[in-house]
Amino acid sequence: MELFKTYKLWDIEPVKGLDTTLWDDKGQVYTDLYGGHAVISVGHCHPHYVEMLTAQLNKLGFYSNAVQNSIQKELASRLGQVSGYTEHSLFLCNSGAEANENAFKVASFHTGRPKILAFSKAFHGRTSGAVSATDNPKIQAPFNKNSNVTFVPLNDIEAVEKELASGQYAGVIIEGIQGVAGIYEPTDNFLRSLRDLCDKFGTMLILDEIQSGYGRTGKFFAHQHAGIEADIVTTAKGMANGFPIGGVLISPKVKAEYGMLGTTFGGNHLACTGALAVLDIIENEHLVENAAKIGERFRAALEGHHSLKEYRGKGLMIGLELKEEFIGLRDRLLFEKHFFTGAAGAGVIRILPSLTVSEETADSFINAYNELTK
Repeated sequence: MELFKTYKLWDIEPVKGLDTTLWDDKGQVYTDLYGGHAVISVGHCHPHYVEMLTAQLNKLGFYSNAVQNSIQKELASRLGQVSGYTEHSLFLCNSGAEANENAFKVASFHTGRPKILAFSKAFHGRTSGAVSATDNPKIQAPFNKNSNVTFVPLNDIEAVEKELASGQYAGVIIEGIQGVAGIYEPTDNFLRSLRDLCDKFGTMLILDEIQSGYGRTGKFFAHQHAGIEADIVTTAKGMANGFPIGGVLISPKVKAEYGMLGTTFGGNHLACTGALAVLDIIENEHLVENAAKIGERFRAALEGHHSLKEYRGKGLMIGLELKEEFIGLRDRLLFEKHFFTGAAGAGVIRILPSLTVSEETADSFINAYNELTK
C-alpha cells in the first residue's frame, strides 16, 4: 500500500526540532517561521511541554469520556481565565474542523434554525459541515454542497443584515483573521456591528479562532481587538503545540443536554496535558506580549517594502502579498536561506512562527528577505 497522494511535498524531511529551529535527515538546519500552519505555538520540543506529556504518558494516556477526568476540568478553568471567557463552557474535540462542526450543531440546537452565514474566501475545515462553510468549490464534493450555507462579502454589513433579517440563520461564522485566504481582517467596526446584528436577529456569533487565536495577534483571540464577545469560539491549531486537540467555547445562554455532543478521543489525558503545558508557557514566558512586540518588528521592517503589494495582519499572523516580479520568493527563502514560511496561493507569503520567536530570529529573516529582493 502507498499513501493517498493529496499533498504536494517538498523533498525535505524534518527529523528534529528545538524552538524555531529544525534539522532535516541530511543535517541541514532550517528556521521555522510557519510552525506547521500555526500549530507550533510555544516552539518545538519545549522542555516544559515534553516533561508534562512524558509524565502523563507514564501515568495514563487515554480513557473514555464516560468517567471523570480532572485534567479536562483544569483545562477549562485555565483556558477561561487566560482567554477572558470565564463564563463560557468548554467542549473538547480533536481538530479545528471538528470544533466548527460542533459549533454549527450548538447554534442550530439552540436556535432551532438550519442555516449558517459565512464569508467570501472563508476556510473553516474539510469535514462535511465545515467544508460547506468554506468558500472553495474545489474541495467540496457534491455530497457537501447544500442550501444551508450562504456566503456574503467580508466587511459588508448591509449584506449581512439582509440575510439575517430572514430569521433562518442559526449562526454567523467568521475567522478572527482569514488565514488560508491570505490574511484578510474583518474591521473592528464590522465585528462590532456584526455582534449587534446577531443580537438583534437572535443569531449566534461564532468566531473561528483556529488559526488566529492563542495569542498569535497580540490578544488571546483576534476578535478581542474589537472589544466584542462571541457566543461560540472555536480553537485548535496552537492549543497543544502539535498534539491533536480542538475546543468549542460555548456561551452560558446555551443549555447542555446529555448526548447533545460527543467524541471518542476528544479531551483525552495527553491532549489536555499538552494544552495545559501550552497555557503554562504562554503565561510564564509572556508570549502574547512577545507576539505583539515581534509582530511590530516585522511590520516596521517590511510594511511598504518595494517587493510588496501589501503587508497584512496583526502580531505573528502576517501576510506578505508579493509584486508579480517577486513570485517564487517563498521557495528561494526555503532553498537558499533555509527559512520555512507558508503561502496563500502563489502570491502571498504567510509568516506564522512560534510565539517564542526572538528578535534575533526575526532580524535574520528580515536580512535574508532583503538580500533576496535587492
